[in-house]
Order: sequence, then structure tokens, then C-alpha cells
Amino acid sequence: MLQLPSTFDFAAFTTRLERRLAEPLPGLPAQLAMAPRPRRTPANPFDPEQAMPAAVVAILFQDLAIDGLPRLALTRRTDRVASHKGQICLPGGALDPGETPIAAALREVHEEIGVAPDRLRVVGRLTPVFISVSGFRMEPFVAVASERPPFRVAEEEVDALLEVALPTLLDPGRRAERVAPRDGVPVVIPYFSFDGLEVWGATAMVLAELASVLADVGLTAS
Repeated sequence: MLQLPSTFDFAAFTTRLERRLAEPLPGLPAQLAMAPRPRRTPANPFDPEQAMPAAVVAILFQDLAIDGLPRLALTRRTDRVASHKGQICLPGGALDPGETPIAAALREVHEEIGVAPDRLRVVGRLTPVFISVSGFRMEPFVAVASERPPFRVAEEEVDALLEVALPTLLDPGRRAERVAPRDGVPVVIPYFSFDGLEVWGATAMVLAELASVLADVGLTAS
């Protein structure tokens, strides 16, 4: 395959990113920029310490066959999965008994999109998101690959793979809001728009914090 020249220094970007992720994170204030308003209060609030653990991975990679810019892998879930049908998500899922969050995240990545753990290097983590309506505590990790991984989607779980140019996360034009009724109350739902698809909820909150980190390491929307 023809490889186009790129001026983007992915190795230097990865070094800056890893250093930034080792520092205090933007945290909840950054996440709340893309959180639904008002936030839902469940009828039976759960103790975050008793939440069901889950983990996801933001996979960042360079695709020299296109433009050399870093990209982010997202998945669109099928209508056959148990929860979050049809939603755009980061690859990942619930922990198995005795499993660590990072082990679960990498296992799910392999199962969902066919990327083996040795193809990735985990460079840090973002702030966990408590999903009160479902009782999950979602821990996001960030991993990098110097070239596009050999993706292979699990068709029962993943309807499509989205490869989003990372600078678009910092483009204000990609952020929008809609209003939807919930329990008879109008709720403002912020979302990212990629290829006409909406990324909202917990995934959008994680991406909002990731965007803040990317801005700190010098990535721009242009």
C-alpha cells in the first residue's frame, strides 16, 4: 500500500501524552462539559464503592496510508448486545471475576475489534466515570500504536468501526446539543458528531477529558 509522507511526529506526541497522563488529570470538570443536564438521580442511588467495574481503551494510532495524523478507534454496538444497543463507544466491557481493569480492557479490545495486547502500549489512564443509572464504574485507559492495528470486528457485538482523526476532538464544530425527554423532563444531551453519528453519554465525557489532555500536549483542531 502506498504510504504518504507525514510531518506529524507520532513518537514525540506519544512521549508528551504519556508525561501529561502521569500528571493530575482534568477530571470531572472536563467531563461535565459533555454530560447530560440535568444529571440523572437514580431512584435507588448506589454506593460507588459497590459499583460494577468496567474498563475501556482509547486506542490512538497513526495511519500513514491516509495522512499520518493520529486517529482514535470507536465502535458502534449492534442491536444484539445486552446494553447500549447501537451506541458509539470505546472498546471495552465489564471485568471478569479476579481480573484487573487493564487486563479486562485489553481482553475486550481483542474480543471486540481483534487487536492483540502486544500491538498496543498503554500510556496512562483517564478519570473513571460513574454511570449511576446502570451502576457501572468505567475506567478509561489510553493506549497507542505506531501504525494502524489489524482490526477485525466481532460482528455479534460490533456493527462498525470508526476511525476518527484525533484533532477533530478539539474542533468546537464537532460539539452540539439536543434536547430529549426523560421521565417527562427535558434533558440537554451534549454530543460529538463524527460522520453524522452522535457520541454522547459516558463515552462523550471520557472524550471530553481526553480532548483537554490533547490540548495540553499541543494538539490542535487544524
